[in-house]
Amino acid sequence: MNPIAERAWQVVPKPLQDAIAAGVDKLQGAIVPSPPLPDTNRPYRLLIGPVNYAGQGYRWARAAETSGLVSARNYVHTGNNPFGYDADHLVTWRMSEHSRAWQRAMLQVIRTDYTHVLIEACFPILGGLYRGDVRRQVRLLQEAGVKVGIVGHGTDVRLPSTHLRDHPDSHFGVGAADWAPVERIERNVAENLALIADLDVPVFVSTAGLLRDLPDGHLLGVVIEPDRWASSEPLLERKRPRVVHVPTQPHVKGSHLIGPVARRLHDEGLIEYIELTDIAHDDMPAVFGSADVILDQFRVGDYGVGACEAMAAGRLVLSHVSTQVRDVVERRAEMPLPIPDVSVGTLEGVLRDVVARPATYRALAATGPDYVRRLHDGSFSRDVLLHEFLEQ
Repeated sequence: MNPIAERAWQVVPKPLQDAIAAGVDKLQGAIVPSPPLPDTNRPYRLLIGPVNYAGQGYRWARAAETSGLVSARNYVHTGNNPFGYDADHLVTWRMSEHSRAWQRAMLQVIRTDYTHVLIEACFPILGGLYRGDVRRQVRLLQEAGVKVGIVGHGTDVRLPSTHLRDHPDSHFGVGAADWAPVERIERNVAENLALIADLDVPVFVSTAGLLRDLPDGHLLGVVIEPDRWASSEPLLERKRPRVVHVPTQPHVKGSHLIGPVARRLHDEGLIEYIELTDIAHDDMPAVFGSADVILDQFRVGDYGVGACEAMAAGRLVLSHVSTQVRDVVERRAEMPLPIPDVSVGTLEGVLRDVVARPATYRALAATGPDYVRRLHDGSFSRDVLLHEFLEQ
């Protein structure tokens, strides 16, 4: 929405906003979708929503169901799902924000059919009910006997000021002004962390780096389908290793910092460097499978879905992963994280070492599929949800 129009809209009383939006939906023929229904024969019925970042809400739901004890559903605002990740229930933001009918239906179904709700990224699970006041919505569900938890995905709970202190190359530092309003992110995250503290409910995080801001949280872990990414292509057997970088978020991944290094080594004839943009997710298994080395990210200090997919393909992943993250995940996986710690400043030396000692890095990359199955095929996430939330 245009900023001026947005400010004008905010001064409109909420009942009038709802009436206007309902009128627009009626004119457009929009139909209020039925809420997602769980299998009430299962002892635990879990609703996850409403953001589904990287398809994880859907993946966590499917992982929980493999226990045989859980019926899980996820939902997402269509605006939060631009890449079309699988989801059990889709609803437009306008309908969730302004449709009293949708809000009443969701509330009734949660009260009667669900035992647990996992709220993603501190977004209001009941849309615009109570003007989106998450505290009031949670109290309403708890009064009905529903157990509530929170899961942090990333920028929603990663405090920029803390990240800047921990990571010299932080994406909240140099160049951030052209990427996002860092001061606003700082305020929003501070509000989210205060909300989580006030709610005093079980807290989970998608990646280990987020435990820096939520130290009492539980690592839930991202989930992928390892078999979809498995590759039998040989690794590091070319004279010039094929080094691939897919900058889905160039500023965050540090593409402008590592690109010149990789291109210089390409021009030298040491590596074949390929930088790809606008690749459909369905095409990514072939992209990763044809690579020797995947350059992931160099500013966050954590790893996520993309690195897991590359490891599942048996590719060598180079990325900056902090000691804090390594300590957490290696304890849980009971094996080393097969990602060498590389910074912007050390990338050139590491790439030269890969060319000089391919057998060493080939052996390291070969452990990637096992690592992914230990933490990221859904079984670890299922057990965390059961032991730290559903069975409590």
